[in-house]
Amino acid sequence: MPRATEPNSTPELLSPAGNWDCARAAVAAGADAIFFGLPRFNARLRADNFTDDDLPELMDFLHRHGVKGFVTMNTLIFTGELESAEKQLRKIAEAGVDALIIQDLGLAKLARTVAPNVELHASTQMTITSPEGLAFVESLFPMERAVLARELSLKEIERFHAASIESLNLKTPLEVFVHGALCVAYSGQCLTSESLGQRSANRGECAQACRMPYELVVDGETRDMGEHRYLLSPQDLAAADLIPGLVKAGVKSFKIEGRLKSPEYVAAVTRVYRKAIDAALSDQPNPITPSDRYELEMTFSRGLTTGWLAGTNHPYLTHGRFGKKRGPVLGEIEACGHGWITLKNTTGVPIAAGDGVVFDAGENRDLEQGARIWKIEGDRLIFHRTYSGINFSRIQPGHTLYKTSDPKLESEIRRFWQNAKPAQRKTPLHLTVSGSPGEPITLRHGSHSVRSETLLGIAEKRPLDTEVLTAQLSRLGDTPYELASLDNQLHGDCHFPLSALNQLRRDLVEKLDSTVTEAPPSPQIATTFRDLLPSIIHDETPAPPSLSVLCRSMVQVNAAIDSGVTSVYCDFEDPRRYKEAVSLFREQSTTPEAKIHLATPRILKPGETGYLKLIERAEPDGLLLRNLASLHYYKDRSDLIKIGDFSLNVANPITAKLLMENASLDHLTVSYDLNIGQVLDLLDGVPNHWFELTLHQHMPMFHMEHCVFCTFLSSGTTYKDCGRPCENHVVHLRDRVGQLHRLQADVGCRNTLFNGRAQTGARFYDELRSTGLSRFRVELLDEDDLGSLRTIQAYQNLLSGRSDAETLLDNVRAFEKLGVTEGTLVES
Repeated sequence: MPRATEPNSTPELLSPAGNWDCARAAVAAGADAIFFGLPRFNARLRADNFTDDDLPELMDFLHRHGVKGFVTMNTLIFTGELESAEKQLRKIAEAGVDALIIQDLGLAKLARTVAPNVELHASTQMTITSPEGLAFVESLFPMERAVLARELSLKEIERFHAASIESLNLKTPLEVFVHGALCVAYSGQCLTSESLGQRSANRGECAQACRMPYELVVDGETRDMGEHRYLLSPQDLAAADLIPGLVKAGVKSFKIEGRLKSPEYVAAVTRVYRKAIDAALSDQPNPITPSDRYELEMTFSRGLTTGWLAGTNHPYLTHGRFGKKRGPVLGEIEACGHGWITLKNTTGVPIAAGDGVVFDAGENRDLEQGARIWKIEGDRLIFHRTYSGINFSRIQPGHTLYKTSDPKLESEIRRFWQNAKPAQRKTPLHLTVSGSPGEPITLRHGSHSVRSETLLGIAEKRPLDTEVLTAQLSRLGDTPYELASLDNQLHGDCHFPLSALNQLRRDLVEKLDSTVTEAPPSPQIATTFRDLLPSIIHDETPAPPSLSVLCRSMVQVNAAIDSGVTSVYCDFEDPRRYKEAVSLFREQSTTPEAKIHLATPRILKPGETGYLKLIERAEPDGLLLRNLASLHYYKDRSDLIKIGDFSLNVANPITAKLLMENASLDHLTVSYDLNIGQVLDLLDGVPNHWFELTLHQHMPMFHMEHCVFCTFLSSGTTYKDCGRPCENHVVHLRDRVGQLHRLQADVGCRNTLFNGRAQTGARFYDELRSTGLSRFRVELLDEDDLGSLRTIQAYQNLLSGRSDAETLLDNVRAFEKLGVTEGTLVES
């Protein structure tokens, strides 16, 4: 288990560090801990990051200032990477790192095994959105922290605390993001970069497609959205005002996003939240000033919101007007000429020569103009006519002016963190003094002790008492220690020279210092990743290939029945229709062994297990389980066939074994993050009946709490007042290269954007079969009855040997309206 620490319920402020300067800035501004990445296995590969060689020096720096260091290994781990991941885990443990932040369940199991002294924190990439989901992870291994999904509200976070009291007995302390950029998709569930460019967000290579412009196509017609083009780009999170409520909700760690940001950002944001947390803990009024808010906006902001923490308000979070850093509004242009402007409706934000600004004309953001103010004359802002680069003919009254940089503020913050001498946080000493006349005196703190060379004598006048001991042993000066308690266990009336007592104190400090500079010894663990792998039993005669079909409409279910499909999955927006689908399937299917399975929602938030009860009442043959909460809910249902879906992110055999055994699953779905080589490695490392592979689908790219339908097709703010345009319109988003992508809502009003081009793995079918894989899936999206029949029959012919991959590809290209790709399976 992790190294013992003094009990501490004080909330922690956790700051990002993409490099050494950011680490120093975080410490100077009052962070309790920092999180950082190494060159591999971290979700911010574009950050400078630290090297293995940096670790000892970095951890020494942090620990000398009473700050903890957490390493992010928050990506999926492929089968061929398990050995190198284990080596990194062992180096991290040897360097004295305090905690690991991990996404991959298999890696978490490996870390708990080979680095038991390092705390284990479940990353937000693990998609923990409900108490039941956390309960399932706790059943796999103990953890010291769980980072919750950013889509949860304060009220929903409170439900975790309530659940721990009532039924689930949750033990893991909670961490939440309180500031920084928001992903539009649920962390761990975004396949956009992987689908469009083979750059997986689950591997630290996010291409930020959510920050790009999109056109809204409604019922086949392009909707004029004016300046609202950034339909998937959320504003940033700033929850400083909500800190008291989060403390009361039981949150133990407050996390700032920003490993790609500057040290000035880290310093400014950290010191604001240090102030907010300290005030909340001492029941002081909100200490955040307008100056603080200005700093937060200026160091980086796309507009600041409370995110999902204050509840759902879709237009507030994602207004669609821009996707880049903005800063605060200065005002609206009242008049302008060649080289100058005046403003009206000003906001009171300070303006000075040298400040950077951008002109918002509601145009394409790639074409908008920005410059630095040259000088200010009266109420006129003057720009250099030559060197500003501005085309003044494009500047018009009515345009909005934003302030994008403040050199004076940046310089002040830089001086602050560069010149700060953060006080070393004192380590409390709980000392015990023991001995008797004729013996050495022993001074002990915990497991560390020193003994005097001088022997205790018998006191004739003033024996050595607790008051004298306390006075001498508390003289710790500028050492990183302070006396917290003293236990006097001296026997008899003892005499001891004060000079010798002071030397004994110095000896103990020296001994304690040596243990700080050297990481505590890491236990030698003989177990390796190989000991955690499943036993591989490959059938000499693999089962014949079988095809399952996922249907999203009753029309598609009928097509699957007419095609003689023996395994049907239903994934309906309205699960109330599941019972009808089950009845239809059992009445119409003429295949005796045919089974119908019902899919759970991809996300379940606190209080949403009612959806699972609705699925149960439909009495299916099996379940397609898509989240950790459903694994927990159905773990004891041995009467149902249970298949874990792609969204569980199974990318290596250790993760597969954990889920198969602990959720009592019959099968798993191969993660969509794997290319064909990685798929083959995975299949070679597990029994060949464990997995099913999706051979044809429209890749579900963004899966998000943000509702595009509500935001841009209604005047409402939530499902309560939006009028449900998702039920009345067919909506696509057109990206910058002209590709249309289908948008659909689910039962929880969460939106999924599906890749408009179908992905097929037909060319790899023979290689997949050679591993013994027998279960293949086709996922339908919006196909009508004829389209569904064509797609199903094309793959039935492939599996039966009546056609080959090239024939299938030609057929699929012919009837897929928006094209076909081999997508993520292709090795780059």
